[in-house]
Amino acid sequence: MKLRIRGNSVRIRVTKGELAAIAEAGAAEDVVRFSPDAVLRYRVEVKPGGSVEAELAPPVLRVVLPKERVKRWLEPEEVSIQAEQAIGGGEVLKILVEKDYTCLAPRGDGEDDSDLFANPNKQRTRD
Repeated sequence: MKLRIRGNSVRIRVTKGELAAIAEAGAAEDVVRFSPDAVLRYRVEVKPGGSVEAELAPPVLRVVLPKERVKRWLEPEEVSIQAEQAIGGGEVLKILVEKDYTCLAPRGDGEDDSDLFANPNKQRTRD
């Protein structure tokens, strides 16, 4: 999974395998290690109903998705699940959980993209 936090927004990108784990096992998790004793876990979980929610209970950032939304997200044309969560003072936290697609241009960073979703915008070449 990839985690991006910017301002009042949380964005998580998941691979095909992670989406399968979310749908079948009810969760997927990753971790950032800052030192042997300092970690940040981020996790996507499924619950039976309700709304999309995010919570921070250090050292875990949890994003919880309703089961029905996850079922729709499994469809090939469904790219993401988006929501806003009131955080008080008239502010909201924007939550985005999306499929991680292959890049259109080579990145050159050596990242393994074998478990990423095929980018629908990539033009097919003719033989």
